[in-house]
Amino acid sequence: MVWDVLRVVIALGVALLLVRLGIAVLGGMVRPVPEPPPPGELRKVKLLYRCATCGTEVRMTSAVDTDPEPPRHCMDEMELLTPVEDL
Repeated sequence: MVWDVLRVVIALGVALLLVRLGIAVLGGMVRPVPEPPPPGELRKVKLLYRCATCGTEVRMTSAVDTDPEPPRHCMDEMELLTPVEDL
């Protein structure tokens, strides 16, 4: 008799734990995407450029906007090596 009551209490505790865990997981998926930073603040980018003249490569990790102008090297604009799908 005592073991039956103990089993029911343990089962209810596990059920409550699973429900709370499920609600926490679903709540984490529902959160909205954060707003973009204000204009002028640096954004994270991952772009790779190469100078056509000398072959120097530059990796850009932050920029003012998500599609920045290419840097200049050897008096020419550098070529974008990052695939368009990754932008």
